[in-house]
Amino acid sequence: MTGFTKRAGGISIHAVDVAHGVPASGLSVCLKRLDPDPCQVALGVCAANGHFVNPVSEGEGVTRGLYEVTFGVAAYYRGNGIKLPDPAFVEEAVFRFGIDRVTEHFHIPFKFTPWGFSLFRGGS
Repeated sequence: MTGFTKRAGGISIHAVDVAHGVPASGLSVCLKRLDPDPCQVALGVCAANGHFVNPVSEGEGVTRGLYEVTFGVAAYYRGNGIKLPDPAFVEEAVFRFGIDRVTEHFHIPFKFTPWGFSLFRGGS
């Protein structure tokens, strides 16, 4: 079969505020590709269920390369009326990861508190 192109598997993000046991509704997310061809791939906030709803989840804009996702942790807490030190211990959480097999789906669960966070490649 010639001309057949495999579709990118996508990058999905699910964020949970484990300090309060709730999905991180309104948490800002910025996803960039760093190499090759640096660009912003997705920008927005997590929905009420903590999922980052964006076409990148279905593979739009995803290619092989090095990526960086930034989460606005301190802004999320301040926006929810939580008093934090100034500057906060975690202003932003930044995670760099690589995609080699672009047809695979990359799920990134993000669990956080004002004092720390956990990021990893989860199941699809």
